[in-house]
Amino acid sequence: MEDVLPSGLLEICLLVGVPRERVRALLQGTQRKPKSLPPLDPEVLSVFVPPFIGRGDVQVTNTSGNNLNKSKRRSFRKKKERPKIENVKSLNGERKAPDAEDITVPKDIDLIGLPQLCFPGGLYITSESKEDHIHFLVFTDVCGNRTYGVVAQYYQPMQDGCISSNGQAHWESAQTGKMPVCFVPLAICVISRYPYFNALKDCLSCLLVQLRPFKDLDVEDHIKEFAAKLFLIPSPPPGPLHLVFNMKPLQIIIPSREDPDSPIIDLDLHLPLLCFKPEQVLQIMTCILTEQRIVFFSSDWALLTLVAECFMLYLHPLQWQHTFVPILSRQMLDFVMAPTSFLMGCHIDHFEEVSTETEDLILINIDNGNITHSKMAEEEPEIPDVPAQAAETFIKRVESLQLHYDLELCHLRASTDLSELQMRRRAWQQKLNTEVQQTTLQLIVNIFREVKDHLNYEHRVFNSEEFLKTRAIGDQPFYKKVLETYMFHSFLKARLNRKMDAFARLELSTQSEEDRLNLMFHTPRRLTMEKMASKRFNPQYMISRRMVISMPNLQDIKLPEGPTRNSSLRRLETGVAVKMPSKSVSTFKIPEIHFPLMFQCVHSYYTDFFNHLSKAINTLPPDNSALLARYFYLRGLISLMQGKLLSALSDFQNLDKTDLRIFPTDLVRKIVETMPPSERSQADRKPELKKLISRVMEKQREVMKIDDHVKNFELPKTHMQLDDFVKRIQESGIVRDIDTIHRLFDALTVGHQKQIDPETFRDFYNYWKETETEAQEVNLPPTVIEHLDKNECVYKLSCSVKTNYGVGKIALTQKRLFLLTEGGHPGYVQIAAFRDIEDVKSTTVAFLLLRIPTLRIKTLSKKEVFEANLKTECDLWYLIVKEMWAGKKMADDHKDPQYIEQALTNVLLMDAVVGALQSSKTIYAASKLSYFDRMKNEVPMMVPKTTSETLKHKINPSAGETFPQAIDVLLYMPGHLDPSERPGNAHPKLWCALNEGKVVVFDASTWSIQQHCFRMGRAKLTCMIMVEQSQVWIGSQDSIIYIINTHSMSCNKQLNDHRSDITDIIMEKKNGIPSEAYSSSLDGTVIAWNISTLKVNRVFQLPCRNLTSIKLHNDQLWCCTGSCILVVSPYEFQLQMKIEHHLKDVCSYFLCFQLFPERDEVWASYSGSSDVYIWNTRDLPSTPQKIHLQDCSEITCMIRVKNQIWVGSSGRSQGKSKGKIYVISAEKKTVEKELVGHTDTVKALCSAEDRYVLSGSGKEEGKIAIWKVE
Repeated sequence: MEDVLPSGLLEICLLVGVPRERVRALLQGTQRKPKSLPPLDPEVLSVFVPPFIGRGDVQVTNTSGNNLNKSKRRSFRKKKERPKIENVKSLNGERKAPDAEDITVPKDIDLIGLPQLCFPGGLYITSESKEDHIHFLVFTDVCGNRTYGVVAQYYQPMQDGCISSNGQAHWESAQTGKMPVCFVPLAICVISRYPYFNALKDCLSCLLVQLRPFKDLDVEDHIKEFAAKLFLIPSPPPGPLHLVFNMKPLQIIIPSREDPDSPIIDLDLHLPLLCFKPEQVLQIMTCILTEQRIVFFSSDWALLTLVAECFMLYLHPLQWQHTFVPILSRQMLDFVMAPTSFLMGCHIDHFEEVSTETEDLILINIDNGNITHSKMAEEEPEIPDVPAQAAETFIKRVESLQLHYDLELCHLRASTDLSELQMRRRAWQQKLNTEVQQTTLQLIVNIFREVKDHLNYEHRVFNSEEFLKTRAIGDQPFYKKVLETYMFHSFLKARLNRKMDAFARLELSTQSEEDRLNLMFHTPRRLTMEKMASKRFNPQYMISRRMVISMPNLQDIKLPEGPTRNSSLRRLETGVAVKMPSKSVSTFKIPEIHFPLMFQCVHSYYTDFFNHLSKAINTLPPDNSALLARYFYLRGLISLMQGKLLSALSDFQNLDKTDLRIFPTDLVRKIVETMPPSERSQADRKPELKKLISRVMEKQREVMKIDDHVKNFELPKTHMQLDDFVKRIQESGIVRDIDTIHRLFDALTVGHQKQIDPETFRDFYNYWKETETEAQEVNLPPTVIEHLDKNECVYKLSCSVKTNYGVGKIALTQKRLFLLTEGGHPGYVQIAAFRDIEDVKSTTVAFLLLRIPTLRIKTLSKKEVFEANLKTECDLWYLIVKEMWAGKKMADDHKDPQYIEQALTNVLLMDAVVGALQSSKTIYAASKLSYFDRMKNEVPMMVPKTTSETLKHKINPSAGETFPQAIDVLLYMPGHLDPSERPGNAHPKLWCALNEGKVVVFDASTWSIQQHCFRMGRAKLTCMIMVEQSQVWIGSQDSIIYIINTHSMSCNKQLNDHRSDITDIIMEKKNGIPSEAYSSSLDGTVIAWNISTLKVNRVFQLPCRNLTSIKLHNDQLWCCTGSCILVVSPYEFQLQMKIEHHLKDVCSYFLCFQLFPERDEVWASYSGSSDVYIWNTRDLPSTPQKIHLQDCSEITCMIRVKNQIWVGSSGRSQGKSKGKIYVISAEKKTVEKELVGHTDTVKALCSAEDRYVLSGSGKEEGKIAIWKVE
């Protein structure tokens, strides 16, 4: 099994060159001058592999943790000649002959082929010394894991077979004619698991300086010490902490990756931008995205790897899946004959040879910036252009970058200090790297942003054909090629898994308001009037966004009624790059490592490292949890290296409360599996470690293979029963709602047995898509557009008909019908807004001997009845207008804009059914989809006046799901303006917990979805509270409290101290500042938390179980259990008061309660009861006052708003469940309002600034109602 213990900086170090005996023999035997010698075959002279201390020392140092490394190495045998292995020294510093079986190298390092790569241009003995040279290597194993090499070539003079001690040749011997003086190249190769190109280059540069004065016998000792030092340096965990260590004369910085999903970046990302124009960079990225066979060429070996690596990073989070060999030695040139996709690099000297002997290659010359094709290709491979708008944005942003450090230096004083110079250059480079990253990531997001609109998450389907159709004509060749690649397939898997990577975060943070509304309204794609106008007149026109900080006046908000999703014509911002807030980064200085390398030195190093980390942890303010997490992680690693397994586990456990994302699950599991029984029993005696171990091991048992298949949508080839039909329609993206699909199934099977044949499905699907395409091409004149709202779309046009308003086409939008008059100047004539319609009739009008079918529409605002001779279309338009009219009435009555979107979907399905069936029963079949019209006729749904006046709006957090989902908890967060945040983040938010741990966040200024469905575990969520503006705590039935960062919308921390379902979380404020949080669980446990440190202040176990809720007032903690309500002190937890269960029904229990302290009252309800009971806290033994609620089966929740109590309930009406809200006056003890706003139980209530109350219903309806507070 692959070792999970994180490697140090170094995996293995090698000295490569030619043995001096061979050089001496060659020079003596041939009497030739060095210049005339052929290139020699380099070989491994010495291998330096860990561990670098004796076997006995290892056992002392790492008695328990040593098992972790057992599978890491394998024995090494060299075919020709065994190199000298330097890895063992006794405690007294004397050399020991190593046991051959103990000497091992990493199993994926090929020492046979490596020497060629250390001297890719050949090893030549020279008569003159050359400058030291560094280049970089990348190795890929069969699993795609990469290992990185940094090679330093240097020259040492040789005389009489010996390397001189001072680097100077002794010319006396040369003058005697015994042997010419020569310079022998050697290479030191450091191989690492991590791409620390700059750091390892700096390390090797320091080593070369140190090696100059030494003879060859001493060189290897110094290299071994160098390798041992790098092996002891850990790689930093992801996040805002870089490690620094001293490698005289330089300070070496080891940068961390930004987050666990990000790559390590330790090179100059702007190098390709210096070598190529922005247009050429785009061309190269296209070649990579379309998985061509690519060869880079340069005269500089170092540039080959660095430039290739930069392009890999430009594509992040997409990943190159094929062969990646950025340096080919001259013996490896036949690799370019490989038939599959690859990216390789060659010296420029081989350009002609490669280009003439191999066909279908993309040849990229880094030195002169040329991109060509190999000459043998019969027809040049076509490199499609990157989508035009994305390319334009990228080019402008690259041109705005400051790529030259010299220009940065102009205004700065000259630096006289090497370290200052180094830090200044590094800071500039880091800033530039961030800008380049943002620019390239924005390019990837702009190219692939709309992929999500063509995904079906339930069935893991991507409709590539429809995606291609929505692309601009000029962009289609690019997408056709990219959609077929492995790279894109992996990208699709990540999207379908809803992976929150860099792409998802940027895509989310740059969403327009329209994008967010599209998450709520899944209407078919059409051009809005605004897009039609901007497309026609002003391509730079962008939707302006209204920024609101406080809760809006809902009466003034006009929501789009069924906005569109035609985003292929989106105009991208081409100005300045999206600026992400720069993240501050700290550094930690690693203690010095003292030599000679013996057990005492290593032990001292680890002890110093541990102590320095402990000091940093103790001095850091507790609110800096990100930095604390990195210190805990590193201290856990050091404890592990010392063999202190329990200490390591304790530090890793602290990551729960500081930063969960870097918790090393695999490493902890490995520790537990290899832990000796004695230590395991010690761990089990500590409750927190026992829970950590059981959680990690349980997670291992529960690991299910992620379903990562991706299907492309295909039309069915066999007959479909209902269930298969539902699946196929959902996969097609036409509609997701199951009830609507059932009605569609009934419509398409009218007069047939209840199954659908492939031909009918194909006809229906094609008609739907053709109609969609035709509607996209509708281009209204400006005189018509100005009469329509900016978000209106034309969904259907009739044939040209004669009407009493003139000849023209009837047009349907989501708000109205209008006549598009014909003639020299097409004009606009309003027929009717749907809310103004009074009556619709389908009749016939006599014309000569014929009876012509005619549609009549009577409106409230006009006396004249509109008549249109629609002929064969009349019956369909009659159904359409009646359905839209009924849907609009329902939407207005229930303040729910989703009804009009549903009605719109219904009428478009009717249209497609009529177009596909072409039979005598088509109108009858289409009528099966008249859902709202039938509801209006069968069950007239009158909304009570009080409800209608109080209800302001309804939203659906389950939009886009196949079923409605119950709303378990609601939380309103007021707006808060933070200068470092985007303006959109300052808006008030509504957090909504759905079933199975899902959370949806709405922007409460526009009621659009801001964050669609992220998940907190798999269990039901029970409570939510805003602890600070940047923190929301969410309690779950899995006994975990999840802590959400509201800026990143991610869970980085969790509290695991409860042993049962979390039931409530409350917060105590002192002087308006949060001081403590209290959480309760079903088993009667109450925990008081320090909010800043997340440490447990106090724990109390109530004598009763079934603790359902808690409240804090005036230094009293009120606890509602099933059998009683207890009042305890929050500090000593001493019982102060108790309200006993007083009903005769022993099966009932307290369900919920509210405090009215200024009235000395407690309001509470029992399970199964329709009464609210009110106790006077000054006279608890007396019988409580009772308020009976009519038509109520059970009270489910209650909140206090001003001087009122709002009570949510469940009940039944005409055999169906319903949810009712009762507004009770606290003063009069009477029900002031009964609000009937839900068709299922009211499960959650919350107040928004005491101006509005929001209620959420059960899974039958799954909607949120917004009520005005009087």
